[in-house]
Amino acid sequence: MTKQTFEFDSELEVNRLGFGAMQLPGTGVWGPSTDEENAVAVVKAVLNSNVNFIDTADSYGPFYANLYIKAALKDYQGPHKLIASKVGFTRPGPNQWSVVGDPDYLRQQVELNLRTLGLDSIDLMQLHRVDPRFPIEEQVGVLADMQKEGKIRHIGLSQVTVEQIKRAQAVAKIASVQNRYNLIERDDEDVLQYAEENHMAFIPWFPLATGRLAQEEHGILSQIANNHLATPSQIALAWLLQKSDVILPIPGTSNIQHFESNIQAAYITLSDAEFNALEQL
Repeated sequence: MTKQTFEFDSELEVNRLGFGAMQLPGTGVWGPSTDEENAVAVVKAVLNSNVNFIDTADSYGPFYANLYIKAALKDYQGPHKLIASKVGFTRPGPNQWSVVGDPDYLRQQVELNLRTLGLDSIDLMQLHRVDPRFPIEEQVGVLADMQKEGKIRHIGLSQVTVEQIKRAQAVAKIASVQNRYNLIERDDEDVLQYAEENHMAFIPWFPLATGRLAQEEHGILSQIANNHLATPSQIALAWLLQKSDVILPIPGTSNIQHFESNIQAAYITLSDAEFNALEQL
């Protein structure tokens, strides 16, 4: 039976279907949302649901996603929600990404994440990308230092190889890895397997292939969706949840209705035949 939760530690257990905040800022993940009240309302809907894993990054906006989360958290009185963020990617303009892994820069960005999220400590801080100009040991090392200072609870990596994970593990305990992975993009099966063997959360980014899976109108995905009176997106998420107990999908949206639709995927159980058919895609 598929496990519904994942334990980061004895006090931090999350429901495996989470929420990604990348779509909250403006076009190209740049600048403010065109409707900032709605962006905050989406986060409030997440906080008021059973989703308790929220993934953001300083480069989303930059910082606008964090600010919407901070605004939504201001009056929140419910149970603890795990907030994960990322450092190491700059955002110089719309649809532009630039890797910066200078340890001094990473330390600054962790501090800015704390400030813009309104938190004293971040549950999961991930290295957004490995900068080839600096040894990964130095990049993870500064996060390990800040973990000892109590500003970070767990450390994760993003878009890495198994070899890079092993090098990072020589410096700090790695709790998660976030790589691109979905029903039709599975190049990192070896990383997923390593995560399973080491009880690391595997957080697939682009879990819906940037919406392409949501638009499929024909084929086996559409047929299975019809069988469950569901959408192709919901089936794609259900497949991820059944693929491995360490997978934590984080579909993102700036639409409350889409969010509510996505979380229904947690209640879909694919038959063995359906799961195997999707495996062949």
